[in-house]
Amino acid sequence: MYDNYSYDDRLTLGWGFACLVRHKQSTILFDTGSEGNQLLSNMKKLGIAYNEIDTVVLSHFHDDHTGGLDSFLEQNNNVWVYVPQSFPETFKKSISDRGAKIVEISENTQLFDGVFTTGELGTDLIEQSLVLSTSKGGVVITGCAHPGIVRIIRKAQAIIHDDRTHLVIGGIHLFRSSSLEVESVVNDFIRFNVERVSPCHCSGDESRRYFNNLCKKSYIECGAGFKMLIP
Repeated sequence: MYDNYSYDDRLTLGWGFACLVRHKQSTILFDTGSEGNQLLSNMKKLGIAYNEIDTVVLSHFHDDHTGGLDSFLEQNNNVWVYVPQSFPETFKKSISDRGAKIVEISENTQLFDGVFTTGELGTDLIEQSLVLSTSKGGVVITGCAHPGIVRIIRKAQAIIHDDRTHLVIGGIHLFRSSSLEVESVVNDFIRFNVERVSPCHCSGDESRRYFNNLCKKSYIECGAGFKMLIP
């Protein structure tokens, strides 16, 4: 719903990330982009009603992932907001003050049937990712993957007790990385038998080219407006 790469020309682009996960037990807003009006405008263009969302999960404390939250809560505060425990107390209080229910996450946690958070990962920059358990293996949804995408994949496999990774989608923080670093990550995906990869946001143009060239059968182009049905 929010990205700096385009998939649906109707949507406005911006540096940041937000996506929607429609699950049988919940509709989850994962991250909120950097600008609230843009997030709400894109939601409207995609036909997504504010009140259908009952859960918000924030990956990490960067404006391009949390900036749209206030605007969203002005439209719908009847939600549970899951944040890393390390978020600033002032930020967590602002969520409660708006009437939303806040849940602080430190360890990996099951949110719904087959839906998990990795819990807090990383040292200098703490981040959580979403993990879905599916019939084809794990689906990993990342905001920026600051703790390292390979570490996140390993954690996801351990959480769902499945060494198959069907899909990795979201930001893979490689836009400032060297060609050798990008190639190493792509080779790790091949080594870990990641079936599909759909990098966007902070992944960088070069990494997307590498994934496309080296993982032709598994690479999926995505951006703002991209939709996928997960079995």
